[in-house]
Amino acid sequence: WFGSPALVKQKLVIQADIFKNKHTWIMTWLYIMSFGSFIGYSGAFPALIKYLFGYIRDPITGERVQIPDPKYKATTYAFLGPLIGSLIRPLGGWLSDKFGGALVTQVDLAVMIGATFGVGAVIQQTYNDDQDPEKHFPAFFGLFLLLFATTGIANGSTFKQISMLFLNIGKPEQAGPVLGWSSAIASYGAMIIPGVIGIAITQRNVPANFYGFAGYYITCFVLNAYCYLRPGTPDRC
Repeated sequence: WFGSPALVKQKLVIQADIFKNKHTWIMTWLYIMSFGSFIGYSGAFPALIKYLFGYIRDPITGERVQIPDPKYKATTYAFLGPLIGSLIRPLGGWLSDKFGGALVTQVDLAVMIGATFGVGAVIQQTYNDDQDPEKHFPAFFGLFLLLFATTGIANGSTFKQISMLFLNIGKPEQAGPVLGWSSAIASYGAMIIPGVIGIAITQRNVPANFYGFAGYYITCFVLNAYCYLRPGTPDRC
């Protein structure tokens, strides 16, 4: 800072101004929902498959014992979630170009909330079925792939929202720094989501995690609707 040329200092001042703008914090909250969830679920998905569908309850001892050759293996199926989330991301941007980023984010969040509650419910059913948990895998896998798809679409739509929002409010030079800041914060999802799910696995309380995630997505749903979609809002994007 002290040894930099004046031009560099000026750019740093412009970048630092993003923290005085309420939209920086709102869009960071929303971008955690999209990119943070995607990168976090990518890390947690394999562990959930292994834990939920790689063990059964021993009818004699009551202990959970590992299945020697499980039908559904994390190494076979886990890559499909991140793959779908990555491939579908451009669809979120394309839909946002046609209908607006905030509207696409809103519809996507509605589906995401439903999918998250669904994943939690299926995991609870799997917990309750000690003899044949593998029969719940198709429902778990389908809902989780849907959840990955929603994170990918929201990643594209919130990215578009940031670009359009700061253009509309007359501060296009802040769009890049806000994208960088929100991406950096959202990347902590790679540590936080697998971490809390790992703790929940040891406590057999994974469904509560997903209901908590759904609660967070509901706050995003309300915030996005109020700030960027309600009639008369000056910040529609």
